[in-house]
Amino acid sequence: MSDLVRSLRLWFSPGRVRDEGETPDYRFSLANERTFLAWIRTALALIGGGFAVDQFLPDLRWGVRAGLALALIGTGAVCAVRAVDHWVRCERAMRRGEDLPGSRFPALLAVMVAVVSVVMVVIVALGDA
Repeated sequence: MSDLVRSLRLWFSPGRVRDEGETPDYRFSLANERTFLAWIRTALALIGGGFAVDQFLPDLRWGVRAGLALALIGTGAVCAVRAVDHWVRCERAMRRGEDLPGSRFPALLAVMVAVVSVVMVVIVALGDA
């Protein structure tokens, strides 16, 4: 079974994660869970922002409004999926006594949010788009 399929199975069966390695200090597992929840809150905020753009900026041209809304909603969806993947990877690493996995996702998320922000600044500066 490929590592990707194994990881996907662990997303929906966290009990299997407990079968690996040794139980870490509970504080670390709880910190990992809090980090997961922070990513989920970020995802929800991005999705909510996308809906807000769509609902509360009716004066924008449809293409601009839909593009910004979909960018925010899509980024939120990616963030939610990444949150569970990161939780599983970190939990497995802690149980195995390995280094925690590195991730480029925070930088990617920051770039995606910055791009949407710059587009919104341009729209505000130029008036109605």
